[in-house]
Amino acid sequence: MAQPDSLEPGSSLDRYEVVARISAGGMGEVYRARDPLLERELVLKVLPQRARFNADALERFVREAR
Repeated sequence: MAQPDSLEPGSSLDRYEVVARISAGGMGEVYRARDPLLERELVLKVLPQRARFNADALERFVREAR
């Protein structure tokens, strides 16, 4: 699925509803979001386009997630 580099509050990414932008940095943007299926809030991190196909950036992303 193609993803925009920036999301607006009220927009959706897959099943997640974007509530607010929390921060942005070298590894992408972080959003507070809601999962209506599980009825809970969560955090989404969206990688910039240039990092999505970069093996080093993806490895760093997985390390941060852990």
